[in-house]
Amino acid sequence: MAASGRPPAAEAQRLAEAQARTAHWKRWGPYLAERQWGTVREDYSADGMAWAYLPHDHARSRAYRWGEDGLLGISDNHQRLCFALALWNGRDPILKERLFGLTGPEGNHGEDVKEYYFYLDATPTHSYMRALYKYSQHEYPYARLVAENARRGREQPEFELLDTGIFEDDRYFDVLVEYAKASPNDVLVRVTVENRGPEAAPLHVLPTLWLRNTWSWERAARKARLVRNEAPAGSTVVRVEHPELSPDFRLYAEGTPRLLFTENETNTRRLFGDGEPDAGRKDAFHEAVVHGREDLLLPGEEGTKVAAQHRLTIPAGGRTILRLRLVDGMPAAPFGPEFDHIFTERQREADEFYATVVPDRLGA
Repeated sequence: MAASGRPPAAEAQRLAEAQARTAHWKRWGPYLAERQWGTVREDYSADGMAWAYLPHDHARSRAYRWGEDGLLGISDNHQRLCFALALWNGRDPILKERLFGLTGPEGNHGEDVKEYYFYLDATPTHSYMRALYKYSQHEYPYARLVAENARRGREQPEFELLDTGIFEDDRYFDVLVEYAKASPNDVLVRVTVENRGPEAAPLHVLPTLWLRNTWSWERAARKARLVRNEAPAGSTVVRVEHPELSPDFRLYAEGTPRLLFTENETNTRRLFGDGEPDAGRKDAFHEAVVHGREDLLLPGEEGTKVAAQHRLTIPAGGRTILRLRLVDGMPAAPFGPEFDHIFTERQREADEFYATVVPDRLGA
């Protein structure tokens, strides 16, 4: 019981269970970096030039050694299994799978991420999380950001993404990602995309599940698999086959999105060979979605990286909601009425918890 004699708030109870290790509420959380490339985390070069060893242009094609990155994603606490979003507006030269920015030597004021993303809510056990990413409907100006900031000296302001004009006339999408836990190993995902622009606009949304590549670095590591599974009506299912995770772990996607499969393996041909990409490599989704290279996907229905491709056209001022569920088990109705109810409850419990932390005398 709480000091007041009232039962503890739901989030406080989850924290107590996590502390006592009676329920592993913190097993799944925001442990996935949004930017792993171009930092000391992935420097195993001969000369120690950490900023240059793994540039952004390599990130989509190169398997990381020490960790993974993704857009507004999650993973388990050992980062064996990762989940994040990938986006494409039909104009960008690459799939938007991770944040772009300038490395230390590239920025006129040092390292700087050139994106607009906002963490809006989260509980300590990650029972509820909400984050927002603003994605322009114009082509992302990768080269211009690098060139203009290189031209400017330290006494000049940084050249920001907003300065490029790609958000003019509100031609962008608000991509809101929410996570709510029904139990420690049952994570509900809700993606809400709103078109803020004056006209209908296309958008590819690819919720992506993948296994961190340990087999390339650790001789004893066994290569796990993600396999398409039989699904209840109205859903699409991928089963996780990993020696350290329950054999009943599955990702459910509502509806019938197309599943794309590949391997989380370095595309050595593109990076270090003649430039033509190999099939079944980390960058296969980029090649298939942006360049139409379907031949670079795995032909079967298994791999170590899978995406549920949703091709949307969202009207001006309109919204689309996608629902997914990463769960240890086989719920009979993974997207039944309780799905949205759990989000409502977790939001309420988050507010209830922080009301015990933030003093009443503070204003908005």
